[in-house]
Amino acid sequence: IAEVKAEADDAMAKISLVVATDEDGEHVRGEIIVEAINGASGVSIEADKINLNGAVTANENFKIDEELLSNVVTQNKELPDFAKRDLIISLITLKYTQSNSVCFAYDGQAIGVGAGQQSRIHCTRLAGNKADNWHLRQHPKVLNLPFLETLGRPDRDNAIDVYISDCSEDVLDEGLWQNYFTHRPEELTKQEKKDYLSKITGVCLGSDAFFPFGDNIERARRSGVSYIAEPGGSIRDDNVIECCDKYGIAMAFTGMRLFHH
Repeated sequence: IAEVKAEADDAMAKISLVVATDEDGEHVRGEIIVEAINGASGVSIEADKINLNGAVTANENFKIDEELLSNVVTQNKELPDFAKRDLIISLITLKYTQSNSVCFAYDGQAIGVGAGQQSRIHCTRLAGNKADNWHLRQHPKVLNLPFLETLGRPDRDNAIDVYISDCSEDVLDEGLWQNYFTHRPEELTKQEKKDYLSKITGVCLGSDAFFPFGDNIERARRSGVSYIAEPGGSIRDDNVIECCDKYGIAMAFTGMRLFHH
C-alpha cells in the first residue's frame, strides 16, 4: 500500500500507516502518523507511493514525463507531440503550485494557473479566465493599439489588461485615453472577444487531482482545451470521461496526484 521513509536526528521515530477500507476491501482513506520517541527532534516523512482512491501522491523528486500520459481513457486517443509537451509543462507547474490547482498550457508555456482554491471548478474558472486573457492579447485590435511612445512597458501591459476586460472605459473614456494612446482606439466588444475565443483550440489542461464533475470540462472547453491530464480516481470519472467524449477531448489519467500544501 505504501512505501514510507522517515528521518530523525536520533533515528528515533515511530511510524504507522492507518488505512480505512470499505466492505469490498477497497482503500478509501489513509493517514500517516509520525511520533517522536524519547524526545527525538527533526522528524520528517516522505511518502512516495500511497494508494488512496487509485491515485498516488508525488513527492518533489517524482519525475514527470510522457509515461504519465500513456493511459488515455477517452474515445479520442490522439495526443500529438505538442500536446504531450504542453501537458508535461502544466503538470510540472502544478507540482510546485499551491493546491487545489489547475494549469492551462499552450505553445510551450503556462498561460493560466488557478491555485489555492477550495473548489476545483473555481480553479478551472480562474485559470480559464487567465488563459482567455492571454489569447485576447493576440487579438489584432490589441496588437495594433496606438500606444504613446513615451509609455513604458508596465503601463502598456496594465492598459492592455483593462482594454480587454469588461471595464475598458477606464482607458477609453474621454480624458483617460490620452494618457495611453495617440488617438482613441476602437473598443474590443464582448461579441468580438467571444467570436475570437471560440476559434481557439489545442489548449492543454492539467489538474493536480481528479475533476469531480463534468462542469470543469465544460468550462475548460470554452477556453479552447483539447487535451487534459489528471490523476483520475473520482467516483464520477465516467461522467468526466463522457463530457470529454462529447467534445472530442483527449484525456489521460496519470494516476499521480500533485498535491502541494
